[in-house]
Amino acid sequence: MLSELEIRDFAIISHLILELGPGFNVMTGETGAGKSIIIDAVGLLIGGRADRHSIRAGASRALIEGRFVLDERTRPLINPILEREGLESDIPDELILAREVRVDGRSIARVNGRTVTLAILRELGSLLIDIHGQSQHLSLLRPREHINLLDRYAGLESRRGEIAHLVRELNTIRAELAALMRDEAELARRIDMLNYQIAEIEAANPRPGEDNELEKERYRLANAEQLISLADQAYRLLYEGEDEAPSAADLLGQVAAILGKLSQMDSDLEPRHAQAEEMNFQAEDLAAALRAYRDGIEFDPMRQREIEERLELLNSLKRKYGPTLQDVLAYSANARAELEQITHSEERIEELRAQEDDLLHQIGEIAAGLSDARHAAAESLSAAVETELADLRMEGARFGVKIEQRDDPEGVYIGEKRLAFDSTGVDRVEFLISANPGEPLRPLVKVASGGETARLMLALKTVLSRADPTPTLIFDEIDQGIGGRVGAVVGKKLWRLAENHQVLVVTHLAQLAGFGDVHYKVSKHISADRTVTRVERLDEKGRVAELAEMLGAQGDGVRQSAHDILMLARRVKSGEGE
Repeated sequence: MLSELEIRDFAIISHLILELGPGFNVMTGETGAGKSIIIDAVGLLIGGRADRHSIRAGASRALIEGRFVLDERTRPLINPILEREGLESDIPDELILAREVRVDGRSIARVNGRTVTLAILRELGSLLIDIHGQSQHLSLLRPREHINLLDRYAGLESRRGEIAHLVRELNTIRAELAALMRDEAELARRIDMLNYQIAEIEAANPRPGEDNELEKERYRLANAEQLISLADQAYRLLYEGEDEAPSAADLLGQVAAILGKLSQMDSDLEPRHAQAEEMNFQAEDLAAALRAYRDGIEFDPMRQREIEERLELLNSLKRKYGPTLQDVLAYSANARAELEQITHSEERIEELRAQEDDLLHQIGEIAAGLSDARHAAAESLSAAVETELADLRMEGARFGVKIEQRDDPEGVYIGEKRLAFDSTGVDRVEFLISANPGEPLRPLVKVASGGETARLMLALKTVLSRADPTPTLIFDEIDQGIGGRVGAVVGKKLWRLAENHQVLVVTHLAQLAGFGDVHYKVSKHISADRTVTRVERLDEKGRVAELAEMLGAQGDGVRQSAHDILMLARRVKSGEGE
């Protein structure tokens, strides 16, 4: 639910913090005091259109921030979106939405302090708040939601889940079939291509890392003369000496002999003698290795050409099939697997078609039962909504649920028919309404706005309240076109609706406002030659005074009537009577 709403520099609101409670919240006040402005601010918060002209005069920006408390119904819907976008809060049960509008026309949306796209804000907002009023953010007016509401009303989610699982399985099979059911010419071309690629790689017979080995050998051959010269020079300095100068090995031998004599005179030098002898042995080993390296180097132009040709072949394979020889070999293995699959495609196609047919029958059987349940639930829903509409002085109104199916030669089997389907089954559901006697049922989305629409929405929300997971419902001008007697009925229904939702209503009817669990008075004042809006949470005495003012008269009798309205609402809430 919406627990706190903060508004800064929006229209005539300078700064306002509104703490909302659970249950039935009512908001009253004179026309123009700013009640609808507050609702407009909520609409902007959940993704409504931004208008820089709504910024308070003299301010550089308008800011609306809402703090929401998530319950067990809301968390499973909200948390996957937050996880998907990396927007999790440090407080698991809290969500903060914010919207900023600047004078240059820019609009910034934030979720838990992080900037997001307007689409994400709208996605979250649609799950948190429904507004019926000037902004028309109402899920009931979205036909695609009607099947979900009907199924939740009828408790059909588990059967829907079975169909969704089978449809996913069917789509996987059909995707594989589509891949196999290419035209014969394309398959023949693909087979030729795969055979050529496999043969090309097999003929080359590459080994992982072979190219690196050949690169090293090519470098040695290209620099053979310099390598021989340097190795020979190092060998002679180490073992043969130059210009009658002793070699390094000879000098180390002399050092070892001297240290041998010293160690006989001073045993502490024995480790150094051993070290010198070891160095002499190492010098001889190094000299032998250098000589072998020098003698092993050959300048072989023919071998160099062979290496160049081999590297060109390997590089050609890498350009075609992968950046490394390991990738080239993997490509060859995958090509063999695909070729094997294509070669045996007819067998696989028959197997997949059998699986497809079996799934189409399974889905059809479940979908048929689901459709029957929907038709039964539709009758129950229609009767319940019409009863609610009659209570709201719309006795002649009719409500219907249109359930349609469409033929599809590729669809599921139901009896002798094949019907189009998706993860919800075979039905297309839409709510219909006839507001006045003699008028035909028409799609709910085409019903005109006004008092009838407001009462219709209330009737639907009352019946569907357990099926509708939207935690906060806002009704602006729901009392349009109704009188005080109906207002009490509407108030009672809104209070009942608040058993499963947080409800916020802007009203001018005292009889309706009397049923509120929390009552806010909106007023405007002049401060520093500027008009500002204020919101006051009323206590019992304040409620009596506000209801009396709403009744439009003065005196003790009016105050008593206001008190009686509150007492009537209290008795109804306690179950003592109407």
